[in-house]
Amino acid sequence: METYIAIKALAALAQETRLTIFRVLVQAGEPGLPAGQLAKELNIPNATLSFHLKDLSNAELVIARQQSRFIYYSANFETMNALLGYLTENCCAGISCGTVEVCCDEKNS
Repeated sequence: METYIAIKALAALAQETRLTIFRVLVQAGEPGLPAGQLAKELNIPNATLSFHLKDLSNAELVIARQQSRFIYYSANFETMNALLGYLTENCCAGISCGTVEVCCDEKNS
């Protein structure tokens, strides 16, 4: 992951509502959640949710897909895992300090 992409992702997550939205989508897994359900669960007005989802999408942390007349949002696990890898790349000055667990490992998909 390039530094500017990591900065973009971290900046998107550096806001309480966006971080909460992202964490809920991570918990929902690959199927994600429809926008209406997400708004209801988090008690966020639709316009506010849209604003935050746009920022998360621009940072490539969230993926939107249309299914019938609903838009489902899910966490982009590829970007999330790349960010975790970037943050821990030089952990412990190159000395092995344990394994970093990643979510939804692509090998297991």
